[in-house]
Amino acid sequence: MHVKLHLFVQIFTLVFFPTAIWVFLQMLSITPINEWLLKGLQTVGCMPPPVSSAVILTKAVGGNEAAAIFNSAFGSFLGIVITPLLLLLFLGSSSSVPFTSIFSQLFMTVVVPLIIGQIVRRYIKDWLERKKPPFGAISSSVLLMIIYTTFCDTFANPNIDLDKFSLIIIVFIIFSIQMSFMFLTFLFSTRNNSTFTPADTVAIVFCSTHKSLTLGIPMLKIVFAGYEHLSLISVPLLIYHPAQILLGSLLVPTIKSWMVSRQKALKLTRQPKAPVKV
Repeated sequence: MHVKLHLFVQIFTLVFFPTAIWVFLQMLSITPINEWLLKGLQTVGCMPPPVSSAVILTKAVGGNEAAAIFNSAFGSFLGIVITPLLLLLFLGSSSSVPFTSIFSQLFMTVVVPLIIGQIVRRYIKDWLERKKPPFGAISSSVLLMIIYTTFCDTFANPNIDLDKFSLIIIVFIIFSIQMSFMFLTFLFSTRNNSTFTPADTVAIVFCSTHKSLTLGIPMLKIVFAGYEHLSLISVPLLIYHPAQILLGSLLVPTIKSWMVSRQKALKLTRQPKAPVKV
């Protein structure tokens, strides 16, 4: 029921993020950077939050894990409808888009596994708690395979025209965007009149700035089916996903230290003062 936090995350992710990227790309359009890589950056901005990395990093820091889980799942559901519309709005595709195909495929990817998991969990919950299967390792392995096969599909294309200068600049821009937006969400969520706790801030920083590869790649393949430059459009998202995990992992100790010290400071300020003896 933490509506303010959820609104902040979803509006930042699906409204502010893609709009800010669009404005930024208007300035970059006059540079010699490959135009299809720039379009790929716009697709990154339109993507929903991931269902795993933001939750894992929030948990590693000790932040509001429940808020991270909710916003990751809720953002994925919103992304099924909103992300294809954002892609068409900002990239201006004039081709006919099979919306039924988009919704059916993403429904099978997101909704059906969630429903099945919730049903099955009711019957095998005790067994899971006893055996503790390595779901984390399995999930990471599957995600790694998705990234690997997508990289293979991208760079196996003989028509891909990717110059080293553009690729290096895009990598630098991606890390800069992540750092800037993480800092921006941190400032917004810790301002004086903010009602967010330090644990809330941790969830906000990760959930607002992370983007989904597992949902993004199927969307791109469907929305831009038949595009000869689909491989180039996919490159920024392929870079953004591992970059957000790497950057987030490096920042975990720093953010955790800040959160613990901030929580201690708030606890001290809320303790009642002892009466002064006269």
